[in-house]
Amino acid sequence: MSVNDPISDMLTRVRNAGMARQAETTMPATKILIEIAKILKEEGYINDFRVVERRPQDQLGISLRYGADKRHTIREIKRVSKPGLRVYAGKDAIPRVRSGLGIAIVSTPQGVLTGYEARRRGIGGEVLCTVF
Repeated sequence: MSVNDPISDMLTRVRNAGMARQAETTMPATKILIEIAKILKEEGYINDFRVVERRPQDQLGISLRYGADKRHTIREIKRVSKPGLRVYAGKDAIPRVRSGLGIAIVSTPQGVLTGYEARRRGIGGEVLCTVF
């Protein structure tokens, strides 16, 4: 199946799987989706991810994380920059999500980074999504 916006598709699959209390969700893998999954794992929003080689396209499997009260660790996940309206931010304009409790994921010339890391390095880029 062809998807116009794979990032929105990924975020929707993770959000829906979390609401349905599923242990894992899968989607077609792309380089940017793998980078986003790495950030989500590093920040503790998901347990793990893996790439399964398949034909015609590899699959990205994401193992979701739940707290002790069986609530999904991702309370809110939103796409900021969309194909119809790209959102770019300079180093000083990268959003702080919920006063620093959440993260912004930014695509920069140095790769996909969290908003905190992009501000620390002094670079801006396209704000892909926010996670809380």
